Amino acid sequence: MNHFTTIMKRELRIGFRNPWAYSFLALFVIFMLSMLLIHQQGYSSGYSGVTGMLMNLTLYLLPLITLMLGAFSITGEKEDGSAALLYTYRLSMTSWLGGKYIGLLLVLISIVTIGYSVTGIISSFTASGFTASVYALLFIFAVLLIAAFLAIAMVIGAIASTRWQALTYVIGIWFFFIIGWSPIMIALLGQLPYLWIKPLLTIMTFFNPAEWIRVYIIAALGGGMIVGPEYYQWITWVTHPSGHIAFTLLTIGYVLGSLALAGWLWKRGRYRG
Repeated sequence: MNHFTTIMKRELRIGFRNPWAYSFLALFVIFMLSMLLIHQQGYSSGYSGVTGMLMNLTLYLLPLITLMLGAFSITGEKEDGSAALLYTYRLSMTSWLGGKYIGLLLVLISIVTIGYSVTGIISSFTASGFTASVYALLFIFAVLLIAAFLAIAMVIGAIASTRWQALTYVIGIWFFFIIGWSPIMIALLGQLPYLWIKPLLTIMTFFNPAEWIRVYIIAALGGGMIVGPEYYQWITWVTHPSGHIAFTLLTIGYVLGSLALAGWLWKRGRYRG
């Protein structure tokens, strides 16, 4: 536990000294303020066109930044020799990887919190803000994306040897999950009998955290009709009281599973030299 805390604090120090973090903060604040200026129709009580635009832009921005910062954190230690030094210490993989994950998670959540706080303070003086419930769900949306994609970033960092190699993986995974997912699903499922589409889409959605988080938040905002009849089972599940618990367990399981895979890949790479 002591090692875990030490590594977490180290990641916090490095993270808040990283100029990338402040560049991301400035970009995120500008992005949030831009959405606030667009939203001129008064308070939004649920899912609206502007809410959807904000979610989509968040979906493009946050996973990419999270993947880059998380993967570079690990590959940077490989390049500067810090990773090799870790092998000389009696340090468990759980403490090291868990400490890095939690430290980076706190840095990224802090940046998002500042961005939402600045926007919230400014919106309180205008007549074009979001309601508190919508604002809270949008914040939860951002935090969940960070948690899921930071775990994926740990896997990328365990596989990649250099920052350039990690960047290649980051762009490929980001493009697949965020940009290419819908057309790929349409192309694949379009070749199957109609009765197979809904169950297969439900199963395949479990493999893309961006998709299930997006559907969950849209349903929570009352915009379930937007995602189409193919996601009827998901909307029914989310709106059920037990759906929130199941969704939480799903997210936690995905994060822990990704971290376990990252740890296994790191050990495998170590023994292979």
